[in-house]
Amino acid sequence: MPNASNKVRFLTPKPPIADRPLFIFLPGMDGSGLLLRPQISKLANHFDIRCLSLPADDMPSWEVLVSETIALIEAQKQAGKQQVYLCGESFGGCLAMKIVLEAPQLCDRLILVNPASSFRQQPWVQWGSHLTQWLPANLYPLSVIGLLPILASLGKIGRDDRRALLEAMQAVPQHTSVWRLALVRSFDVDENQLRGIQQQTLVIASGADRLLPSLAEAKLLVKVIPNAEMVMLAKSGHACLLETDVDIYAIMQARNFLTDQSLVSSQ
Repeated sequence: MPNASNKVRFLTPKPPIADRPLFIFLPGMDGSGLLLRPQISKLANHFDIRCLSLPADDMPSWEVLVSETIALIEAQKQAGKQQVYLCGESFGGCLAMKIVLEAPQLCDRLILVNPASSFRQQPWVQWGSHLTQWLPANLYPLSVIGLLPILASLGKIGRDDRRALLEAMQAVPQHTSVWRLALVRSFDVDENQLRGIQQQTLVIASGADRLLPSLAEAKLLVKVIPNAEMVMLAKSGHACLLETDVDIYAIMQARNFLTDQSLVSSQ
């Protein structure tokens, strides 16, 4: 993947495949775009993959972040991409919902993985998010390490991916983390707006999520979004896409979520 830059951009983890649907991954709080890695090998047989990467020091409003991401997707559409699968994990799930509401014509399928839209339902997480800004700078890296067992089921994640998760989290400066937490606290999409999402939607919820009430949120979302279906990963943690036994392509295939174009393997 390309080196970090100071602009919101798409990373391309595999060489582009012109005749494949676009799979766009919107990352969690780390914003790195690098933590889809365990899923890439199987997805790359069927999709042209892009991972959104947010600059470590960038602190835009929701409006700016949504507009910048929409511009990136529009550029891909202008380059000839017909079908777009938009996949948002945690923080990225909030961003994905805002994008679909703002520019529904850009997205054909929507995938929400433990979306952080449930953030306000978890009082201790809200309290902890406020505390982050008051931590002494020398204690912030230690707090990141302490958060790992809550964020992920570490026993279900390979050693290299555990290291990648820690590195991605530690790469986010404290002030950026505080800003992104404030964005999540301010996220506000009401049920009437959600009813307007017409895309076929898959909501993936981890039953053992220790960070957010993802299962309850998924049940709410599938009640409100007209064409939504829930998939529960009973023993998975919040960062489920890093787990060795989670295969997002197989999940989509089993739920008849794929179009004919994405069922064809590349050679």
